[in-house]
Amino acid sequence: MTNHDEAAVRPLTLAWVSRHLEAGERIVRTEALHGGITAEMRRLTIGRPDGSTRHLVLRALVDVEQVNAEHAEDWLNREATTLTLLAGTGVPTPGPVAVDPTAAHCEYPSLLMTHLPGRTVLDDEGLETRVPLLARQLVAIHALRPAERPREYVALTTADTVVVPKGADAAAWAAAIDVIRRPAPPYEGRFLHRDFQPGNVLFDVPPPRQAGPRITGVVDWAATSWGPADLDVAHCSTNLALLHGPAWGLRFAEAYEEAGGVLAAAASERLYWQVRSGLAFSEEVQLVARPWREAGRAELTTRAVEERLDAYVTALMDALG
Repeated sequence: MTNHDEAAVRPLTLAWVSRHLEAGERIVRTEALHGGITAEMRRLTIGRPDGSTRHLVLRALVDVEQVNAEHAEDWLNREATTLTLLAGTGVPTPGPVAVDPTAAHCEYPSLLMTHLPGRTVLDDEGLETRVPLLARQLVAIHALRPAERPREYVALTTADTVVVPKGADAAAWAAAIDVIRRPAPPYEGRFLHRDFQPGNVLFDVPPPRQAGPRITGVVDWAATSWGPADLDVAHCSTNLALLHGPAWGLRFAEAYEEAGGVLAAAASERLYWQVRSGLAFSEEVQLVARPWREAGRAELTTRAVEERLDAYVTALMDALG
């Protein structure tokens, strides 16, 4: 077996994966996949007896500072359950192969799943084509009515935990913080991905002069919840604002409605969810910016992302006025 990253898959985990392969199969190669914050993601190439290969993906929750044992067990169980629920729904998701949520067999809590074609695309180029595709995919997710409803959403950010960026528009941020002091507006529950954003969507991007891109997969279902469609839309909007500029954050809600999605009727209610999402990012700018840089967006320093977040929050509050 050859490894193509400096931190190889660990021995107990290799043995566990091998037990879940078909007769005569073996792991012939491992490669690190970039983009995760708390997990190591690897693509495993599996050699078959006839000389052909297939791929699996291994998620290992290795960052014990970010993920305690109880959370790891919950996240991996929830993701494995969700992937099972979504099989056959038309939403392109990996299939679960095996899960070891308590690290009973592996060095770390782990999930083994099938591999999907495509790649994440975080570039500015082609964004005007991808945004409607993202919106249509999210509308399809929100239309799901699984036999088993996931748990209610959790929003951790409070008015007291917001971190106002250095040099930010103090008046706009004070007004935004006041918005989330209010109770959450009433909403009609929907099936939420809860971390739907460009880093969790795979695209097949064809060569120039061929048909446009298409979505081949939606990954990372560990936070699946039940809650307002506005929450998922606001989360993706904030990601787009930080990756590509505030105007794209504002554009995504329009694209979602153009794709047939339904958001809160009142502007003040929409603003609540948009602002709540934006302020949530204030607490973890450094965490979200790092994988973007690793994926090739070197200009997205923590400071640059803070400045975009300030511009986006200010734009949200200006739109209200």
